[in-house]
Amino acid sequence: MTLPAPSPDDPAYLRGLNPPQREAVLTSDGPVLVLAGAGTGKTAALTARLAHLLYMRKAYPSEILSVTFTNKAAREMRERVGRLVGDVVEGMPWLGTFHAIGAKLLRRHAELVGLQANFTILDTDDQLRVLKQLILTADLDEKRWPARQLAGLIDGWKNRGLVPADLDAGESEAFANGRGQQLYAAYQARLAALNACDFGDLLLHMLTILRREPAVLEQYQQRFRYIMVDEYQDTNTVQYLWLRLLAQARKNICCVGDDDQSIYSWRGAQVENILKFERDFPGAKVIRLEQNYRSTPHILAAASGVIANNSGRLGKTLWTAEQAGEKVRVIGVWDGPEEARRVGDEIESARRAGTGLNDIAILVRAQHQTREFEDRFIAIGLNYRIVGGMRFYERAEIRDALAYLRIVNQPADDLAFERIVNVPKRGLGDKAVAKLHMLARAQGIPLSTAAARILDSDELTPQARRSLGNFVIDVARWREMAGDLPHPDLARQILDESGYTAMLQAEKSVEASGRLENLTELVRAMEEYETLGAFLEHVSLVMDNEASASEAKVTIMTIHAAKGLEFDTVFLAGWEEGLFPSQRALDEGGTASLEEERRLAYVAITRARRKAVILHAANRRIYGQWTSSIASRFVRELPDAHVESETSMVGGESLWRANWTDRADPFADVGRGTGRGPGWQRAAATGSSFVREPARVVEARASAVSIGNKGRSDVAVGMRVFHQKFGYGTIAEIEGNKLEIDFETAGRKRVMDSFVTTS
Repeated sequence: MTLPAPSPDDPAYLRGLNPPQREAVLTSDGPVLVLAGAGTGKTAALTARLAHLLYMRKAYPSEILSVTFTNKAAREMRERVGRLVGDVVEGMPWLGTFHAIGAKLLRRHAELVGLQANFTILDTDDQLRVLKQLILTADLDEKRWPARQLAGLIDGWKNRGLVPADLDAGESEAFANGRGQQLYAAYQARLAALNACDFGDLLLHMLTILRREPAVLEQYQQRFRYIMVDEYQDTNTVQYLWLRLLAQARKNICCVGDDDQSIYSWRGAQVENILKFERDFPGAKVIRLEQNYRSTPHILAAASGVIANNSGRLGKTLWTAEQAGEKVRVIGVWDGPEEARRVGDEIESARRAGTGLNDIAILVRAQHQTREFEDRFIAIGLNYRIVGGMRFYERAEIRDALAYLRIVNQPADDLAFERIVNVPKRGLGDKAVAKLHMLARAQGIPLSTAAARILDSDELTPQARRSLGNFVIDVARWREMAGDLPHPDLARQILDESGYTAMLQAEKSVEASGRLENLTELVRAMEEYETLGAFLEHVSLVMDNEASASEAKVTIMTIHAAKGLEFDTVFLAGWEEGLFPSQRALDEGGTASLEEERRLAYVAITRARRKAVILHAANRRIYGQWTSSIASRFVRELPDAHVESETSMVGGESLWRANWTDRADPFADVGRGTGRGPGWQRAAATGSSFVREPARVVEARASAVSIGNKGRSDVAVGMRVFHQKFGYGTIAEIEGNKLEIDFETAGRKRVMDSFVTTS
């Protein structure tokens, strides 16, 4: 097909398009795959294509199926097309998200799957309530087999287009020792009885109908003369099967996406869908959008150098007409706190140079990484916002843990008591809590005191009295322990003994794992404060730091949440093996997960318009222990010509090349000659006291070479010191400005060096 040359008489929607974009718009018939790299104007091309179909009268508005992934994207497309071709866009009933269109179709044919047209769509809470009832009916222990875990499995099955009859024994074994299929079938039957469905059913039921009812399938194959799909790389199996069925007759399907930005496998996305498009639709036209309008050449080259290491990709080369700009900077720091300090210093310097805070973002791999940045920015008075999630101390699991600590620290804290008296579930219903409130108000006493007094009455049921009694005893015991046990250790014990940790472990979900990581980070944060009261006061200051919505703020978010966004300056934190790429992802998914992690790195770098700064730390505190780290393999994959590396470690060297140079396998010589496997590392930097030790041990840091966190020079291991609270003791270990001391009467304690005097 020969495309017409650009002309001054072209419709408005064609003006300003580059040749590949123009080709994507004008190639209207037959299967088309538009590979749109990051920042290449794919929304403009997709919108112009839709406008072209309407302007050229190739189809009525009601004959075009245009699918997006978010309501925001659907609204944006509708508005853009409306500006180009007028009010005709209002007659497009089939422009929307997969689920919105699925719901509209299903209401037309609900009776074919045993529903009525006015069916209810359950939210997550309703779904969990139904599943809990079924688990109870099946005589299963909901603590061992939680409803949330079953909900995740069912959602995964529906994303793959599997009805209960499709599950094999292996799939069924995933829940309650082989009862997964039975419970899935019971759940679907219960939903039918309620005339309800969940979000997964909106597409699964329609897939079932299209497969079983040839007349219905033919009706929609004829109706939809053209099909357009945005973000095709993010489709899951049921969405893919649904689209392929509808497109088989006319084959006028245009899918726009980027295989290099497929980063959502954890919610069912299958990058294979876009990779096999040409097999599904022989003769398909593949158009590559490669001119980037967002980033500088150095940034694009760095991103391209990383993603080129993936084998599962269709391939494209991004380029830009922009000036070269600054090289991507790679900074090696000593530890996590220094990383936060360095980023804070860089941001303040950029602000003095005229960069607005709204144009700066910090992207992290895991939510728990935000905590150190939040604490640092509070300390220096730098406004920030958390996007795509709550601020660290606002998360439900953190608030719960803090409530336990507050009630131990302050018995009269009724808000804390009320929050956790039945978390985890202790069989204390609303009526029992209401009786506590009545007694507390009547006698003018705190809820915790009322709880102790009500145990001597018959106001509560025997079960509620027993549960509340155990809770009261636990709180009293924790309060006694607070005088002797270091507060981080106390927090760990409370979380374990209260059942809170076990509650999250029982969920066996990615979300629960993230919550456990956040709790670990909370305990780690407590170690920086001398007392529990001092830590809780710090949290209060953090929570009170909500700046005006109109004020400029630095954006802190995960890389996943940043997809589709862009900023002038982007700081990419925590690029170390095990953190990014995520060790958990590699353990669970192997090579496929590694390639997705690399796509995530590509997405992260291409969020930057002008400046990209990558940071990695030589040491991080993980699960309460210092871990020596090597820079991420993605750092090694950055092209030298487009990168500037530096280190801010006192007496050290940049580790990112030292750790990786000339290694085909980054772990090939780790521990060589030691008889030990991966996880053992060589001495890393001059000026530190590293020896060949396990990755979870950083031994004998007597020199305390940590920027901004230096230890005293007048203390040493073996020295006798005095602490005002714990008395005399001997220093057993030094870690920066923190000392492990064996006290003569109080046992081993961890204290700040500023709280001891030499004797």
